[in-house]
Order: sequence, then C-alpha cells, then structure tokens
Amino acid sequence: MAEQPAPPVAPGFTMIVDDAVVSETKLAAAMAPFFEDPALSETRALVIMRGGRVVAERYAPGYGPDTRLVSWSMAKSVTAVLVGMMVADGRLALDEPAIVPEWQTPRDGRAEITLRHLLHMSSGLDHTEMAEGSVEIFDADTPRMLFLDGRENVARYAETRPLEAAPGKKFEYSTATSHILADIMTRSLTDSKDPIVRRDAMLEYARGRLFEPLGMTSAVPEFDRNGTMLGGSLIHATARDWAKFGEFLRNNGSVRAAQMMPTSWLRFMKAPSKTDSSYGAHLWLNRTRNNGRDQVLFPGKAPSDVFAALGHLGQFVVVSPQHRLTIVRLGNTPDDQLDPINDQLAKLISAFPKR
Repeated sequence: MAEQPAPPVAPGFTMIVDDAVVSETKLAAAMAPFFEDPALSETRALVIMRGGRVVAERYAPGYGPDTRLVSWSMAKSVTAVLVGMMVADGRLALDEPAIVPEWQTPRDGRAEITLRHLLHMSSGLDHTEMAEGSVEIFDADTPRMLFLDGRENVARYAETRPLEAAPGKKFEYSTATSHILADIMTRSLTDSKDPIVRRDAMLEYARGRLFEPLGMTSAVPEFDRNGTMLGGSLIHATARDWAKFGEFLRNNGSVRAAQMMPTSWLRFMKAPSKTDSSYGAHLWLNRTRNNGRDQVLFPGKAPSDVFAALGHLGQFVVVSPQHRLTIVRLGNTPDDQLDPINDQLAKLISAFPKR
C-alpha cells in the first residue's frame, strides 16, 4: 500500500493593527525573536493586548487563533480566581481552617491549614513538585499524582501527604496544593461523591461565573476520574482567551465595566506572600525572591507591579498595569531555558509607553 502524504501544515499567522501606539515595524521586530531566534524556541502563539484589545498576534505554522493550547500551571491562577468568587459568595472563608475530611482526626496539625496558606503555597504539606536532590522524577509528587498512582483521585493523593512544616512557615510550590483547592471548591458545591455530579457542578460554576462572562468560550478544564478539576495544571484555551483572562486580572476583576468579583481579592492575589516575595496568591510577581531562590520573571527589567500566570514549558500570561498590557506567550520550551524568553518579554513590555 502506497504511503499516504502527510496533511498540509497550516501556515503561521501574523496580525498587527496600524494604530498600536508602537509602530508596526518596531512591534514586529520585538515579536520576531520569539519565533525566529533559536534561543527562544519553541513559541507557538504570541498575543498582545493593550487597553483591552488585541493589537498584535503571531502564531507558528500549525497553530492559529482557534487553537486550544494547554495551560499547565497557569491553571493555578484560574483556580485562585474561582476560590475568590466562592469566598465572595460566602461558600468558603480565607482564614478559617480548610475543611478537608482527611485532616480532621484528633491532634492532626493539618487541621490548621487555611485557604490563605494553600493559596500562598505555604500549607506545610510534604509535597515535592519535581525531581530534586535524591528524589527522582518518577517519585516526585506531581508526576505521580497526574500520571501514575495518584491519577485516579488527585485530591486524595495530595491531601494524604503529611506535614513537613508548620502551616504558613515554608514556601513550597506545589501543583498538589491547587488540586486540594479544586477539591474543596467542589465539595462546597455538592455533597455528592458521584464523579459525574462533582465534575458537572464544578464545570457549571467555572463556566457560569468566569469563562462565559469573560468570553473565554474555548476554555476546557480537565478532571480526574473522581470528578476533581485539575486546577493546578490542565485547562485548555486559545491564546486570545488566555489574554482575556490576563485582562480580567489587570482590570481587578471587571469585564466591560461590570465588576465580577471584589477588587480586594485581586489585590490579595497580587500582594507578596510572607514566605516568598515573588509569589502572591497563585500569581507570580516581578520581584526578587527570598533566600537566594532561582529568579522568576525579570525584576529590574520591567516594573515591579508586573505579574504573571506561568506554566510548565514556557506558558506565560504576563500583565503590566503601567503599560496597560497583557502578553500571552505559549509554547514548548524546557523550564531551564526560559531566561531568553523572560528577557524578550521585558523588551516587548518596554517597547510600549507607560500610560
């Protein structure tokens, strides 16, 4: 049988408006390295919104404005917004102990963990995100939870881990923590243990309160077999829809002048936590980190009020309030090779005037 020819690959797509404040030539030059410099590969989508409208976008061949791309850990910021909406609804409380059945036995120190601790990644739970020290990748919690023995019920895997520090005392970035928050949200919506009921309750809330009001019609979260949203790692959406989410954060929870949640919650998300000055409530901040930890974003190269939702392999929703900018960069770049992308994002921000 003759070998069938491969289907044609869709060409890349580029759009720059002619009134973007920055000249088309300058903007095209600032965008080009993301796609043409080997040090910044592989960029699949780049979208720039200024003042609430898309002023430029570019896609690699095979991708386009309608292509859903995976969030990885950008999903954590979506989870934090949904938690804030439930706090505003009176379903959850920020500084009361998080009601997790696994933690309610006598003398269990985990009973002191609050939503604030979870959102600040300072729960004290013994979570190891990825390979480090003597821990191999297949023994780290995130791969085990998502792809190995924890995948059927990610919340149970995350919630059964013991404490390694007092709640609120140690920063430990952890996808497992965000899955605990997703489970807590789901249990606030339904008492059912039926996975389909759990899934549908969380999906209806996310769509009705966030995705549809923002116009994020492409957004598709994944769930495990127990009906828990994978709110730490797996939401799919187009680059344009990720930009809408960034604009929602930039505008402190408002969409087209309608306030969708209290501005105080967005201020909380953007405020440095006590255990890591570069991390807010499930958002990364453009500030120098505590205790010599590896730097995130680009402090000193862009304003300190820049913040971002970040994901594995170079997923970025970066917001610069002073420039009225939201920039989305999505792709597939090893996490230890992101410095050139950070540098170019800082240059792209500086190409625009401050308001």
